Amino acid sequence: MLQIIDIEKTFHQRGLVLDKLCLDVNEGDAFAITGPSGSGKTTLMNIIGLLDRPDSGDILFKGNSILSYSDRESAFYRNRNIGFVFQDHLLLPHLTVKENIMLPFLAAKMSNEEFEEKEEYILTLMKSIDILSLKDKYPFQISGGEAQRVTLVRALVNKPSLLLADEPTGSLDSKNAEILGNLLLDVNRELGISLILATHSEVLAAKMKIHLKLENGKLII
Repeated sequence: MLQIIDIEKTFHQRGLVLDKLCLDVNEGDAFAITGPSGSGKTTLMNIIGLLDRPDSGDILFKGNSILSYSDRESAFYRNRNIGFVFQDHLLLPHLTVKENIMLPFLAAKMSNEEFEEKEEYILTLMKSIDILSLKDKYPFQISGGEAQRVTLVRALVNKPSLLLADEPTGSLDSKNAEILGNLLLDVNRELGISLILATHSEVLAAKMKIHLKLENGKLII
């Protein structure tokens, strides 16, 4: 589904961060990528999600190169195919939980029937992840663990092929980190969504099917 081919990325102050890095991701895969701070985990995730561009190399998504996409095409690619979960939940404080979750498709043109189908799907996801009771609350009224579950549902509303989770448990206590880690695996198994997880947590990484380490710009087993 996703092929990362000889990606290189250099930063002026940090030097070479990704060095001809390669990775093949199949449907249903669950990868954990670990490595010290500054090793390039977030850079790699941003490049896969077209939030950043490599200096050289290529990325194929379902056989098509995505690095030549325009800004508009990149946004369409992200919205249709990629779900993001970050360390910070990035919920808008003036919107309710449900409104925050609905953001990815509120600007899209769709019929009333399509909108109702989306809304029903959101409520089903919220129920399955045990946050349906929070739908009318605001971000300041919920806990950090609950906020991360909200962002997970928001990442899933457009039924992405690939979920990118960048340090999703970094700001959570051990109990909530375990809950979120298990939810990510449930999403991977039950919905068939491929998962790439960047984390400092060896405990969380051990839950994934494949654990890779990012060292000296390359991924190693």
